[in-house]
Amino acid sequence: MIHSGLTVSPSRSQFFEGESVSLSCEEDDSSAGWTLRRNTTRGNRTQCGDGWGKPAGSTCNISYVLEKHTGVYWCESREGASSSSVQLTVTGGSVILQSPVLPVMEGDDVTLSCRTKTPPSSLPAAFYKDGSLIRTEPAGHMTLQQVTSSDEGLYQCNISGHGESPSSRISVSGQEVKQQESKPPAAPPTSWSLATSKAPPPASSPLQLVMRRLLVFCPYLISSLLFVSLYQHRRQGNTLPAHGAMN
Repeated sequence: MIHSGLTVSPSRSQFFEGESVSLSCEEDDSSAGWTLRRNTTRGNRTQCGDGWGKPAGSTCNISYVLEKHTGVYWCESREGASSSSVQLTVTGGSVILQSPVLPVMEGDDVTLSCRTKTPPSSLPAAFYKDGSLIRTEPAGHMTLQQVTSSDEGLYQCNISGHGESPSSRISVSGQEVKQQESKPPAAPPTSWSLATSKAPPPASSPLQLVMRRLLVFCPYLISSLLFVSLYQHRRQGNTLPAHGAMN
């Protein structure tokens, strides 16, 4: 299957009126004939060059964006295959939220910037998610650390005295799983497996068995011999006087 990915330059989802933007269909196969299309908030589904933008191969350049260019953009092949879509917002106001136009990877850090149309652009800004205040940053930049699916939602910012930005959605895609070349470590053995996996003691040789038995029975043998020797000695001592008396 032939795939295409849509890229936006500059890579953000909000623009001031009068800015320029380029949208490109990154093709696996140029023969597929990818065309950039959009569906605006007014419900007009058209392609690049049809009253807006200037096509250049698989790229569409819009030199001067207007609020009417707000809408959903995607790439489409001759066979009708479509890429993933992106939402672009063009405002006539004085504040925009610079946020990723494409889904961000789970675990990555994401920085949001609140920018004014006229300098200075680094002003204190309040950041909101789904209408609730997150916090106020003195330099107008807020970083979401190691984003997860719970960070998905509509984000907006406000700069006092200048106004608020439109809302833009941040999407988080699942973390890519990389196969490791090394095998995962084996689970530690349980107490039962440790008990059953012990090797049996080595069998004793015949010489070792004889030595063990000698060590056990020698004390009894020696004590028996001593007892017999003492008994005979006493018996001989008792019989000597009787022989002398007879002589």
